[in-house]
Amino acid sequence: MPTNDTSNSLWSYANPKKFLATTERVLPVLWVLAFACLAVGLIWGFFFTPDDFRQGSTVKIIYLHVPSALMAINTWLMMLVASLIWLVRRHHVSALAARAAAPVGIVFTLIALVTGAIWGQPMWGTWWAWDPRLTSFLILFLFYLGYVALWEAIDNPDTAADLTAVLCLVGSVFALLSRYAVNFWNQGLHQGASLSLDKEKNVADVFYQPLLVAIAGFVLLFVALVFYRTGTEIRARRIKALMARERAQG
Repeated sequence: MPTNDTSNSLWSYANPKKFLATTERVLPVLWVLAFACLAVGLIWGFFFTPDDFRQGSTVKIIYLHVPSALMAINTWLMMLVASLIWLVRRHHVSALAARAAAPVGIVFTLIALVTGAIWGQPMWGTWWAWDPRLTSFLILFLFYLGYVALWEAIDNPDTAADLTAVLCLVGSVFALLSRYAVNFWNQGLHQGASLSLDKEKNVADVFYQPLLVAIAGFVLLFVALVFYRTGTEIRARRIKALMARERAQG
């Protein structure tokens, strides 16, 4: 029976040795590209774009808020995919990748919440409002915390991976709600999406172009951090296995 070479080569990265060898080669490039895009996007956006005629200089918060909010949601969706792979294929690297991504997602979500509050205070006159998108985003943040806590609370790694995968499935509802809340509830305070297929809904090109560069920087930073942290999780698991073996033999 013929095999799918592309599929086989993809699943081969579930081998920890191959994963570590590959990520060690690509990580230096990812770090350089990530920081280069972040530096260009943020400096361009904060120092070389004009103030908005309505929002003034506060509009420039989008260069932190939009990429971090986008990555907060997509990090959880990446964890969902990795968790599903674990449940179906039982590849330990996928479970460890999901675990590695969670703290990164927490930071992205926290940045999005804080920058949203900084923008909301002058625009809405309050640091917080129980807007549908804001509320679902806060719940997503709590799911992130719960996910990390559940991993830490269970000693058996396979059991922890199973239970956190189920939690990830449930939390994905709120990841999607936070992404599409503006479309579901038009009465919310939160403005529409800054990035849209409809050109009329996009921010002006003078803001849009550096925003894309900043988003690219956040994406590359996310990939680099997840690769790095997954490698750390693999090595930590090996050390625990060796220590357990030594205790059994001793």
